[in-house]
Amino acid sequence: MPELPELQAHAERLHAAFAGKVLESFSPFGFTVLKTATPRPEEAVGSSLDRVWRRGKYLLVEFAAVTFAVHLMQGGRLHPDDRLAIKPRGGQARWRFSDGAALLLTEQGTERRVGVWCLPTAKVLSSPPLASLGPDALDVDAETLDELFLIHSMRLHGFLRDQQQIAGLGRRLANEVCHRARLSPFANTAKLGVDGAERVVRAIHAACEDSLAYERGQDEMVGSATRPSRVHSREGQPCPDCGDVIRAIEYASYTVNYCPACQTGGKVLADNTTSKFLK
Repeated sequence: MPELPELQAHAERLHAAFAGKVLESFSPFGFTVLKTATPRPEEAVGSSLDRVWRRGKYLLVEFAAVTFAVHLMQGGRLHPDDRLAIKPRGGQARWRFSDGAALLLTEQGTERRVGVWCLPTAKVLSSPPLASLGPDALDVDAETLDELFLIHSMRLHGFLRDQQQIAGLGRRLANEVCHRARLSPFANTAKLGVDGAERVVRAIHAACEDSLAYERGQDEMVGSATRPSRVHSREGQPCPDCGDVIRAIEYASYTVNYCPACQTGGKVLADNTTSKFLK
């Protein structure tokens, strides 16, 4: 699933290409993609696109009265539509502009998990689903993070992926942040203290800034397999910092990657049920 750097860079590209264009129509291609009843999408018709930006893992297409919040989930993409096909492959929704340009939301496969929420622009951040998001990962400071750690005692890796705790990070960045912070993915957040919170904040910024630099060099949103990582999806390869072998803990829907030498005092965590959870 796209994370903060990919979505931030993509929002910047879309803003540069579409800001100022006047909306002519919004057309969902199915019954499931539009998640809200009010305000109506038609309330944005005739107004110009003010900006495309990001909050957490949502792309926000903002007009004067209505902001479209778009969640791409795993397989969604929001991209310029030059063909304007009547039935575009994987098409879920289309924004058409008065100059003939268009934005197309697509999702390949059969799951149909992408979503569009029409929100009042004046209350966009306080409206569901954005209202439930935690502070943005790049905005949180060590003091705030330490308070959140104490309130929500849980494994660090799970905390970083929980959008209600901190917004914008996902599986890849959770692996990268834990590695850069030199902390076990199973470290208990309530026991990390201010020092641990400071290490995590520094790691978040370093991982996001490196990823942003890469993403801003791309012409479009690329697949996750091409994104550079230190530990994520590098099981069996040497750690770039110490040379130890990168390990993996497999779950049904994601994988935790880590370096034992850098993060767990050299101990290998076999799996989530039999390993000793390092604090």
